[in-house]
Amino acid sequence: MNHDLQIVGFQVGRETFGAPITSLHEIVRVPEITVVPDAPECVEGVINLRGKIVSVIDLRKRFGEKSIAPSRQNRILVVEHKGRLSGLIVDSASEVIRIPDADVEPSGTIFQDGRMNCVTGLGKHKGRLIVLLDMAKLLEDSGTRIVKDEKKDTGNKRAAVPAPQNSCFMRMEKYS
Repeated sequence: MNHDLQIVGFQVGRETFGAPITSLHEIVRVPEITVVPDAPECVEGVINLRGKIVSVIDLRKRFGEKSIAPSRQNRILVVEHKGRLSGLIVDSASEVIRIPDADVEPSGTIFQDGRMNCVTGLGKHKGRLIVLLDMAKLLEDSGTRIVKDEKKDTGNKRAAVPAPQNSCFMRMEKYS
């Protein structure tokens, strides 16, 4: 029996991305964002969403795209990760797309390394490719890596080592 993958389609730059509809909490217009000092470059700040503080990441910056002026089409995809809400600014989000399982190709090994490990596959829909994303991996907590302190034999103690400066991965709960 064939099943269709239901995703929410959204644009970042010229590309169309998709996330499983089950991973989204809601989609909202971009409200006023409060800037957080010393946040990574891709973190725009935080918003108050019906009494809940939600950290907001600009996916254009996260994916290394050039910045453009905000528009009325911009949206925030609100996702829940590890019990906390996070927002992802996208250029537009407009459609629920159904893709038959037969039209989904798994991501190749090129996407398994480094910053692209959030790509789960490529979907074919109406003559275009949609990059399928795993929201949990996209928001994965790797801004601070825990590593064993090798200079001193501290037993079970571990030291926090900052991630590379160009990394937008971070502990989201720090900002929400």
